[in-house]
Amino acid sequence: MVHFRTVPAMTNTAARAVLEAAITAADSTGRSCAIAVVDAAGHLNAFARMDGAPVIAIQVAIDKAYTAAGFGTSTAAWHETIRDDAPLALGAPAQIDRLITFGGGEPITVGNQVIGGIGVCGGHWSEDVSIAQAGLRVLTERSPHVS
Repeated sequence: MVHFRTVPAMTNTAARAVLEAAITAADSTGRSCAIAVVDAAGHLNAFARMDGAPVIAIQVAIDKAYTAAGFGTSTAAWHETIRDDAPLALGAPAQIDRLITFGGGEPITVGNQVIGGIGVCGGHWSEDVSIAQAGLRVLTERSPHVS
């Protein structure tokens, strides 16, 4: 007998709802950001670069989302993980492609299952975290835009 598991997947409708909620949050702060939403495998599902967001923010936002989805933890948690571990602090950022070790990337989960990630880049990392978390809140609210 072949065994397999069924895992939830984020729809593009849900990814766009997360993106739109994050854009609204960024607008309210006056920040111009790049915002990326990826699926569980780290593939881009929804993206926006707001007017005025730095060009480099595009790659950083995508990599924040990729890191969060790939490890199932926020990018801010990576700083705490490597801060007091010299070999990890030296090796992980240099040797793991696309690893971001500062805030702004959050995993998107259903129960204990990672279904994607959101990455925000445009302000201080703490502001990026707030904007990413605002995007996530749309998934916990009853919304006609999420299926």
